[in-house]
Amino acid sequence: MSSSDSHKAWLLAAVCLAALGMPLSFTGPAVVLPAIRDTLGGTPVQLNWVTNAFMLSFGATLMAAGALADAYGRKRVFLLGLAVVALSSALLTLAPGIVAFDLARAVQGLGSAAAFAAGTAALAQLFDGPARLRAFSLIGTSFGVGLSCGSILSGWLADTIGWHAVMLSPGAVSLVALCLAAPRMRESRNPQAMGLDVPGTLSFTAALSLLTLGVLQAPDSGWGSPWVLAALAGALATGAAFIAIERRVAHPMLDLSLFRFPRFVGVQLLAAAPAYGFVVLLVLLPIRFIGLEGRSALEAGGFMFALSGPILVVPTLAAWLAHRFSAGVISAVGLLVCAAGLMWLARCAPGTSLHGLVGPLLLIGAGIGLPWGLMDGLAVSVVPRERAGMASGIFNTVRVAGEGIALALVGAGLTALVALQLRVSSSPSSVAVSQAAQRVATGDLAQALALLPGMDRAGLLHAYGAAFGTLLCVLAGVTVLTAVVVFAFLRGDASARGHAEALGQNA
Repeated sequence: MSSSDSHKAWLLAAVCLAALGMPLSFTGPAVVLPAIRDTLGGTPVQLNWVTNAFMLSFGATLMAAGALADAYGRKRVFLLGLAVVALSSALLTLAPGIVAFDLARAVQGLGSAAAFAAGTAALAQLFDGPARLRAFSLIGTSFGVGLSCGSILSGWLADTIGWHAVMLSPGAVSLVALCLAAPRMRESRNPQAMGLDVPGTLSFTAALSLLTLGVLQAPDSGWGSPWVLAALAGALATGAAFIAIERRVAHPMLDLSLFRFPRFVGVQLLAAAPAYGFVVLLVLLPIRFIGLEGRSALEAGGFMFALSGPILVVPTLAAWLAHRFSAGVISAVGLLVCAAGLMWLARCAPGTSLHGLVGPLLLIGAGIGLPWGLMDGLAVSVVPRERAGMASGIFNTVRVAGEGIALALVGAGLTALVALQLRVSSSPSSVAVSQAAQRVATGDLAQALALLPGMDRAGLLHAYGAAFGTLLCVLAGVTVLTAVVVFAFLRGDASARGHAEALGQNA
């Protein structure tokens, strides 16, 4: 292997490790959320920010981090991002309370965004054509491995060492990536880079932050609360301002003209689809299994592996199918299979054994795995080559920001559905019902029962099961609708075939 090829291989390994650590930062806290709550306390809203603080800071700054990497050096930003992830992981274990913990999670998201954006930007400069598709597909596979193994690894660490070890695991992976990249990665930058689009970055971050804040606060304050309405109105205003800014600046953070490509729009819709059909379950199901059903973290991790395990193998099947079918067909079929799994899971009451859950969990994971294997490659192949970097940044921003918004919306929806079920089956005050529903949604069964003295554990679990089933039916409907739209945009796309051929050359 030549020196140049060795350099590329080491950099690809480092970026793949960084991509592997990101889902660990996402799935781990969901598995140990009850333990974090018992140690640090916190209201339901503060506990929701354990996940959303990371997703929000990651999604809101991903494109800005890419611009900084182009202007000031991709190696510099990549290594800095990895160092921030490692440092924030250590700070999480030292947090004196839940607010400090949430702030450290936001810092961890910033570091992850910097590492991911700079790493992928560096790879985009080193690899071209089929090699670029193979490199980005390996990144997607690494992310999938992190999702697949993250829950069971976190469960094992939590049961054998404690929740602090779970928080340290992304930092450990980042340190390994840093050690690989620091002596071997060459500095690169874009000489024509114009620096950071500050107005665009601020307006985009403000829009996402206000939207997330409003949705998370709604179950506690009510959708008609002046604070919630002000946050949502602010999100709408800053979102409109962001679009206006990006249309006028010479070097925008988000090139809106890319949305003139129908296939590009289809890929963005595809990027958002796993958020509400799959990713939200990575947070909701551990809370259900551990906080409400009383299972161990390791047992819950085993359940979650049934959901995420197919991500390890199904993308390979998708690449094989892409020799024969378009991306639209493969993706639409996968989303329909996922929707069928969601409907099946909706019929599984709390306490269902692994034997009863493995079927729907595998079906959901397998369905998402079909488009998962194509998305990263499609993101850079459906636009002209010179705009591949921007297209990749937009794709990953849509994916991560969509996950954060989906988590906030689905969490608020579950709380509202639980409250509706509790009102039907009990007669306490509306305030008590609302507070109990929030506690149930975050897995705090003991506090929920204390707020509803006339209800027993079985009744509370029944109300939760009915609400959860309704929520899954809604998510299945949205997934079916997305399948139809994605098929319409990508049915004639030949890039999936080219993507498969690139993967085949790598085999």
